[in-house]
Amino acid sequence: MPLFWPSSLKLVRHLSPCTLRSTAIRTPWEIPASTLLFRPSHSLSFPPQSEDYTDMASKEGKSSKMSFQLKTPKGTRDWMGPDMILRESIFKAITDVFKRHGGTPLDTPVFELKEILAGKYGEDSRLIYDLADQGGEDCALRYDLTVPLARWLAMNSSIQHIKRYQIAKVYRRDQPAVAKGRMREFFQCDFDIAGTYDPMIPDAEILRIIVDVFEALDLRDYITIKLNHRKILDGLFAASGVPEDKIRTISSAVDKLDKLPWDQVKAEMEEKGLAPEVADKVGEYVKLNGGREVLETLKADELLSANEDIQKGIENMELLFKYTDAFEVSDKISFDLSLARGLDYYTGLIFEIVTPLSSAEGFKQSQKKKSKSNGDKSDDPNVGVGSIAAGGRYDDLVNMFSKKRQIPCVGVSFGVDRIFTIMKTRMELAAKESNTTVRASEVDVFVMAFGGKGFTGLLPERMSVANKLWNAGIKAEFAPSVKPRLPQQFKLAEAGGVPLAVILGEDELAAGKVKLKELGLPDGHPEKEGFLVSQDDLVAEIKKKLNKST
Repeated sequence: MPLFWPSSLKLVRHLSPCTLRSTAIRTPWEIPASTLLFRPSHSLSFPPQSEDYTDMASKEGKSSKMSFQLKTPKGTRDWMGPDMILRESIFKAITDVFKRHGGTPLDTPVFELKEILAGKYGEDSRLIYDLADQGGEDCALRYDLTVPLARWLAMNSSIQHIKRYQIAKVYRRDQPAVAKGRMREFFQCDFDIAGTYDPMIPDAEILRIIVDVFEALDLRDYITIKLNHRKILDGLFAASGVPEDKIRTISSAVDKLDKLPWDQVKAEMEEKGLAPEVADKVGEYVKLNGGREVLETLKADELLSANEDIQKGIENMELLFKYTDAFEVSDKISFDLSLARGLDYYTGLIFEIVTPLSSAEGFKQSQKKKSKSNGDKSDDPNVGVGSIAAGGRYDDLVNMFSKKRQIPCVGVSFGVDRIFTIMKTRMELAAKESNTTVRASEVDVFVMAFGGKGFTGLLPERMSVANKLWNAGIKAEFAPSVKPRLPQQFKLAEAGGVPLAVILGEDELAAGKVKLKELGLPDGHPEKEGFLVSQDDLVAEIKKKLNKST
């Protein structure tokens, strides 16, 4: 195997001039390298390379330079090291809660037929990534995990009840703010309860799942569940005089009240054809928020008393508060009549989970950064992290795919990238305050060796100790060098944030002992220099240290 592979550019420059041929390539090795770069409409084949062409390519390479910026597409990023460790821990915490509530995992294709996604997302449909024609099927990247679930339920008539969860990437052609977790490619973690049950029982369990997840992530004290009811909201619009054909578009404007002042929201409603006096009446209602006292305000309003949708919504909300009291999560709820959720498929309860960092004012950059030239909104003072989870009830979505299938559903979707942004900010602040290092790996023990004149490196001995720790399920590592210097080994351990070191010395090994040292202890700590432990007790001592640390 060569030490250095040629770059794609060098490879293409040394290919001979191409000729067109049939698109029916019979064997994989007939596929030319240039098709991997340029994807022409015809496949290509190349005659034997000539000296004239080699000279021409060489001269061309010297006379001109290809301008190319090596980067990921806008709104995407690579993940590694501490970021991956943190993200995986978020996945695990969420998955554990999903399983605790009886969730069954499901996986669906990353792209769907375009007609499956069409007409499900209201004004947000413009954010769907369309794919080029693939053999006669118009496809698009999935926008969320909810519509694919509804499609799957419509296709599987034997499924009448299910608690399903899914963790997967979704795609939206939105304006990104990468530093704030607003991406074009991002993970969602969804939990949905499908099936016919008594009113509001599954809805209340979904709210309990939300609180359980953020408690597992040590964020319970920082979240608020903003919720509303689609029937109440639509009823308020109708009672205020909003024409039925404008309810969805006015709802979209109202949903911006958490980002824009009322004057701007009202102006948008008027631009959409709503009379000013009707907009003012809508404003009286959508500015209401609080606890269950909001229900009492609505029940006392004579204008609303004749609206059946509102009365049905109020009944549902009273039941919901009764059940959330039993689940001990009512303290996290804010009944907010401005919450609209832009997706067209919601039919009942709707909710969003916010934190102090969700608003633009709440998210302050730790240091001023230069403006991004690629449209990234990370430095935009008007952009916050936004909601970190959201969901609601969608009783008619499955029926849109199969008229014979009517399966009520309610669910929640957690935005992992936004949760990650908040947790990383907290983690970095904690590390700074405690003067510690954010761990770059999950290795718990670094096996080292030292010695004086004639030191051999003790490589087989280090390997043997590492092997012993691996057999015991302990995450361990050693320097891949025959005779590494001790400072170099400490540097490797500290760079990875490894908490423990096992240090081998020739004299200690002869006595059947090794030194166990906790890294990062302050000067003056009684165990700063570590302590000797017999090799027979090493695994037990390490596990004791790790359990204490956890």
